Amino acid sequence: MKEKREQKKDYIKHMESKSREELEKNHRKNCGIALMVFVAVTFGAFAFHEISADPSLNIAMLYVLGLFIVARYTDGYIFGMLFAIGSVVSVNYYFTYPVQSLNFTLEGYQVTFVGMLVIAMITSAMTTNMKEQARALAEQEKQLMEAQKEKMRANLLRAVSHDLRTPLTGIIGSSNSYLEMEDTLDNEEKRQLVSHIKEDANWLLSMVENLLSVTRIDNETAQVTKSLEAIDEVVAASVVRFRKRFPDAEVKVSVPDNLIMIMMDAMLIEQVIINILQNAQFHAHSSRPTELVVEETEESVVVRIKDFGRGINTAKLKTIFDGDGYQEGENGKQDSYKGMGIGLSICRTIILAHGGEITASNHGEGAEFRFTLPKEKEE
Repeated sequence: MKEKREQKKDYIKHMESKSREELEKNHRKNCGIALMVFVAVTFGAFAFHEISADPSLNIAMLYVLGLFIVARYTDGYIFGMLFAIGSVVSVNYYFTYPVQSLNFTLEGYQVTFVGMLVIAMITSAMTTNMKEQARALAEQEKQLMEAQKEKMRANLLRAVSHDLRTPLTGIIGSSNSYLEMEDTLDNEEKRQLVSHIKEDANWLLSMVENLLSVTRIDNETAQVTKSLEAIDEVVAASVVRFRKRFPDAEVKVSVPDNLIMIMMDAMLIEQVIINILQNAQFHAHSSRPTELVVEETEESVVVRIKDFGRGINTAKLKTIFDGDGYQEGENGKQDSYKGMGIGLSICRTIILAHGGEITASNHGEGAEFRFTLPKEKEE
């Protein structure tokens, strides 16, 4: 206990020392800004004094401009007030008669002095208020981002617990049935059990790929490392990977004739397309091919994936990307095979990390998923 108290005291001392160092560093920075601006304005005033026949107005405006700059880029009121006092003294000493001597009895000089101080106070108050508002907004955005991250983690955890348990239960059940009844099963029944194990293992593989894809997204900034990629090549690679898992699946692809280059993480976008195609394969129960269409607009590239099945329950459309949007069957129960929570939740995470949008809707003959990838200006 004594050691813990000592450690706590040491930690408090360390934090206090760190806080003092930051304050001293900030104070030195503000002093440097005020001094540099004062020197620059004074040199400018001497230049106006040499080249202008009546430099009084120009010199005064130059010091007022310097006052605004100091008030804007320093903290609090003190440095603006000091700059105002230094400006009045400098003008009195260098640029009013008698030169290089102080004379505070000149007519109207008191008004100038008070005016400079009032400008310093008003400008410092305005800029201080703006800075406080900016800090508050930044803090709110940070808290909102943290809340979104926590929600995403909770949704992913809930979806993982469901989607991992289902195929694992299927694998264990099928393998136990095979081992316990091997002598009584015919070849067709054995083949069906092994086929079920293969399907569940493929689903687990897909889950692992989804979870690994999340690790490519920066946890602090929620951004991804992008490179310039051709969208048609990414789509083609996605369809090839999808057909390897589902040889009987039909996908009708339509892309523009012109080459479209987009900044993206190609592997993650492939994962998004595969997840959506996989959901259509499992849940649509359509006899028609799934359509994958790529369209180009002035600001983005749009990818639409449309199936011709039973569609999505309208009550689930708003929450389908939250990690708990499982497809319902005709009898109102969840699809007996697999939910589509984690796959679509990860799709949204990936698209948002790219700065795009993803939506789901029904089109009358089935479901349609649509996501966008924004075009980024070249450096």
